[in-house]
Formats: sequence, structure tokens, C-alpha cells
Amino acid sequence: MIKIGIQGGKGSFSEQAADSFINNHGLNGTSIEYLITSNAVLAAVENESVAYGIFAMENAQGGVVIESVEALAKHRCNIVEMFHIPVDQNLLGLAGTHIGDLTEIHSHQQALRQCKDYLSEHFWTRPLIEEDDTAEAARRLAEGKLPPTAGVIANKACADLYDLEILQESIHDLKHNLTLFLGVTKLDVS
Repeated sequence: MIKIGIQGGKGSFSEQAADSFINNHGLNGTSIEYLITSNAVLAAVENESVAYGIFAMENAQGGVVIESVEALAKHRCNIVEMFHIPVDQNLLGLAGTHIGDLTEIHSHQQALRQCKDYLSEHFWTRPLIEEDDTAEAARRLAEGKLPPTAGVIANKACADLYDLEILQESIHDLKHNLTLFLGVTKLDVS
């Protein structure tokens, strides 16, 4: 079984990127390890608990993923592939929630940046709370770990996975919202 460690939880854009990477490289017999942070992904690649690591490096709107830059400064790796995937950010909430009911918005810093115009227009008086992952924010909302009046910005896949409603589709500011992902392996220092 080929283990692939990703920055993100189940339903994250990193999972989507991992699927793309698996197809690009014709990998069979893979399993995904949901490691949430870039640092955890690179540590797992270095200590060989995963064969490949997948994490976001830069978004067309949100810019460089600082978390990934900091992780790359701490760990060594071999870059196998740099590739883009389209990112469609959506506003999700608990079933029966309306946009006007939302008291705060939770998501990864990158997702909040990618939707800044939408958020400033619709939620300028409400707190925007940074989470470690878009999909993890969705899972936490579904599990009652966030207030029931919280909204999360995440992948559409999270609506089905975590039984949430899509309150507004495609809220990112850039029409063609692409994120650059890296696929890495352990650096061979022989």
C-alpha cells in the first residue's frame, strides 16, 4: 500500500489534489493519510511513514501559503511534481441555517483570503476565524464543536461528507481560482 500524506482532512482540496497526483503518476494501491498541516506532511515524508506528500504552495488569489513555506524551511524533500487544481470555495452551514443567521465564519487563512471581497460585502461585521484546514472546519461544525450559527468556507465535497448545506456556491473572488500543489518524496541523500 502506497501511503500519501496530505495537508488537510477528508473532503479537503488537498484530497482532490492527491487524487489528481495519483492519476498523473498511475499509482495503484494508495491510501491517504489526513495529516492536516504542511509541517506534519513533510515530517511524515522525512521519517518515511508516507511515500509521498501533497500540500498547497500558492493560490492565484490568496498568494503563497505561509504555512507551507515555513514547513519547507524546516524539512528537506524532493519535489516530484508541481501542479494546479481548480479551487471552488463554498459557504456551508448546518441544515436549516440561512446566510443571515451566521454569526461568524471559519476556514483556513487561504480560503478567507480567496473570498475576501465576498466576505467584506456580506460579513463585514462578523468575525472571520482562522482554522487549520477548510475540511476540518466543516467537520467541526457538523460535530457541534463550532457554534451552530457558524458558517464555514470549504470544498463542496464537505457538504455531502459532513451533512452540511451549501448556503452559497463559488464565493471565491477570482473566476479561475487555481491553487499550486506540490507532490514530494523523501530527499535521497546517498
